[in-house]
Amino acid sequence: MGASLKDVAARAGVSIRTVSNVVNDFPLVAPETRVRVQRAIDELQYRPNAAARSLRGGRSGLIGLVLPELASPYFGELAALITRAAEERSWTVLVEQTDGDPERERRLLDGGRAPGGQVVDGLLISPWALSPADLQRRPGGAPVVLLGEQDADGLFDRVAIDNVAAAAEAARHLLATGRRRIAVIGLQPHLANGTAEQRYRGFRSVVSHPVLEEPVEALHREDGALAMERLLNTGVPFDAVFCFTDQLALGALRAAAGRGLRVPRDVALVGFDDIEDGRFSVPSLTTIAPDKAAIAAAALQCLAARLSAGEAAGPARSVVVAHRLLVRESSR
Repeated sequence: MGASLKDVAARAGVSIRTVSNVVNDFPLVAPETRVRVQRAIDELQYRPNAAARSLRGGRSGLIGLVLPELASPYFGELAALITRAAEERSWTVLVEQTDGDPERERRLLDGGRAPGGQVVDGLLISPWALSPADLQRRPGGAPVVLLGEQDADGLFDRVAIDNVAAAAEAARHLLATGRRRIAVIGLQPHLANGTAEQRYRGFRSVVSHPVLEEPVEALHREDGALAMERLLNTGVPFDAVFCFTDQLALGALRAAAGRGLRVPRDVALVGFDDIEDGRFSVPSLTTIAPDKAAIAAAALQCLAARLSAGEAAGPARSVVVAHRLLVRESSR
């Protein structure tokens, strides 16, 4: 039989109520007390009974994480960080993949339910297909935190990086290395999430002269390789490519090698996302690195504030998380 709230309270030297407040992440607990209780929880390996918590406090201890693609290294890494951080709050994360399908996104958002129909306390969602107008039509329900560029006109808390500033930084780096004929891969006019549009806008804020532009259907390596082939087939010379994701850049890198081009001597490459594969490619990939751990922590903090205070938490927050340019071999 596992440890109980009473056992944890005795170990920490506090009341059962205080332990319950820590487990349910209520804010009015002194920091040193919270640390002491959490240490006792860890030592006793206490695990809250989700069903009992639901009956007593109207909480399930479950949160939903809704992502477009779990096979995407960026979303896979982010999901792992969110799951790990949620464990520290005694939350269980239920993950759903939408494939960017608007009906699936809408159903999950409207229902406040995770896979299998479980009622969740809140949702973290990265919508690809739903527009701000779609998001605004959502009825009341569990708190929602948006991950990424879609802001729903201030309806929900949102956590993202500044894509415009990040893309501008990548463009300035390429210009600083002497590249002038820079192409871009990654425009997605068929999607409503705004990611590609923001990255393109940031790039064009620095590079104002005409450039080659290749749209893509998806953000996979194959799409990057095909886009690079199309660029090379135009016969128009270029000396650098800015790809809107690392997966696209890795595909472009493979296509360039297949055509006998040397990276970065013949063409420099810059990606976006800092996925693990880019650190081990040959050459290693220059990229924009979002602080994924900070994104996970900020999203869960926003959700915790809504669960604790509800509307008293105030208007929707837009949290901008740091990024940095990592210069590696592909653009030196």
